[in-house]
Amino acid sequence: MNLSRRNFIDKLSLASAGIGISTLFPTELIAAIGPDKKKFTAKLSLGQFSFASELYAGKMTMFDFPKRATEELGIDALEFVSGFFNNKHTDSAYLKELKNICDGTGATSNLIMVDGENIAALDPAVRKKAVESHFPWVDAAKYLGCTSIRVNLGDTATALRGDAEEGSPEEAAEAALEGYSSLLEYGEKAGLNIIVENHFGYSTNPDWLVGILSQVKSSKKGLLPDFGNFCAQRSKPVGSDLKSLIATTCLKEYDKYDGVSKMMPYAKGISAKSHKFDANGNDLETDYRRMFEIIKSSGWTGGYIGIEYEGGIMRDMGGDTSYLSNSEGILAMKKLILKTLEDLA
Repeated sequence: MNLSRRNFIDKLSLASAGIGISTLFPTELIAAIGPDKKKFTAKLSLGQFSFASELYAGKMTMFDFPKRATEELGIDALEFVSGFFNNKHTDSAYLKELKNICDGTGATSNLIMVDGENIAALDPAVRKKAVESHFPWVDAAKYLGCTSIRVNLGDTATALRGDAEEGSPEEAAEAALEGYSSLLEYGEKAGLNIIVENHFGYSTNPDWLVGILSQVKSSKKGLLPDFGNFCAQRSKPVGSDLKSLIATTCLKEYDKYDGVSKMMPYAKGISAKSHKFDANGNDLETDYRRMFEIIKSSGWTGGYIGIEYEGGIMRDMGGDTSYLSNSEGILAMKKLILKTLEDLA
């Protein structure tokens, strides 16, 4: 990469200045909420992690997802999670069966959320291997008809353990820029977007993310703002099991409203996240009205708003029955999102 460390840090500084029951609604809502009154088309998609507890427990399979989404929940756009492919993303027969099921249910494959090797690793050899390990995911996403894959700029295992990130923010950003740019070259050839979510570690800092995206020239770059992923530091889990990970608490968090606002100029989708609701159906952690006003004012003129309900995993694997079930929570989010969009119309 023809970019000196000093120049990189200067550019980064300049650019950065400034886990996570309703009536069915139509899956598409058109409302004039843009700042210049342009029509805003928002379509709902369903994040597969909303069914994480059932998938982990073997009560549901990858092949059940399209039918559950379309027939039970009335959502016809899907966001797959790489871990639930069980390493069969290079199996042509497996992908063909999944695609046939999607086609048969009328489901659209929107993206695959890839949680793989660290494409922002400081070691160039490790980083190169990580980038190349994402190529089959691009191929799988293209075959299924997706428009994008979502990647991470950081090591998810490190974050889940509550350990410190590798290197300084500047060193990690330089490595992330190189790795992300390399993966984008492959995405461009496939005609697929490679988008980054605020997820773990340094990527929970919107300024850090925007500093990287501002230096990438590809039309296939983009961000996926997630309402609930701005926790920069979590408490260390007492064990390595899922229940221990669920029980951790956030120790340091960036302001989610400011974060989404900064990410919106690069957004190629929205990841809405909820855990619990009040008696009126409002999210207890995120003011959806305020969040969608931010999306509105950004001039974002359409795309998918992904539903990612995480209360079900807290209920089924964390043992807290005050949370809604997976399906109930998904429908509650659906109702809340559509009502919010309607109120802003």
